[in-house]
Amino acid sequence: MNEHDNSNWIWGLFYFNREDKRLFPPKRIPLLGWTINFANPYSVLAFAGLIFAVVSLVHFLTSIF
Repeated sequence: MNEHDNSNWIWGLFYFNREDKRLFPPKRIPLLGWTINFANPYSVLAFAGLIFAVVSLVHFLTSIF
């Protein structure tokens, strides 16, 4: 997999590679962690689920305090 290829990055920010089956490939600079492969629908669902979980947790915590 070549996540360093500039043609796989939209505007230099969003990784989009249909041939890469990984949900979360490493960023261009691996020390910065991982990114989302927006060409993989499962990674987009996982990202949406993560955002939903964080928002739900924040809403729950603010409602009890």
